[in-house]
Amino acid sequence: MSDAHGKYSGETRFPLVMQNLHRYFFYAGLVFNVLLTIDAVEAFREPGIGWGVSVGTVVLCVNAVLLWMYSLSCHACRHLVGGHVKSFKAHPIRYRFWKIVSPLNAKHMNLAWASLLFVGFTDVYVRLVASGALTDYKIF
Repeated sequence: MSDAHGKYSGETRFPLVMQNLHRYFFYAGLVFNVLLTIDAVEAFREPGIGWGVSVGTVVLCVNAVLLWMYSLSCHACRHLVGGHVKSFKAHPIRYRFWKIVSPLNAKHMNLAWASLLFVGFTDVYVRLVASGALTDYKIF
């Protein structure tokens, strides 16, 4: 006997279609995470000097890490790595990824707030350094 009622349409009608939209926004957000990660790595390169670490480098790296953690804790990520699998025994790599991201899901709201606040802080810090109001001190 099926669990679904006779008129069940899956996630093809409102309001369940919103789950699919959420997944599409998740995929688009991953593009921004990659771009922010590239920016964070580029921040280690100092023109004319070589490689170094400054306060701004640390800020950009923490920003990228928090956004990745927020994204990886999303249920859309769990669906990406473990969805449409009837048995994880046949998909051991997907099971490994699913086991990594599943515990993060419990902290999704905390990571959302932390990343939101730190994105705001990062934006203000970068703007102040770019305008010359703050000096980006070199750590080493």
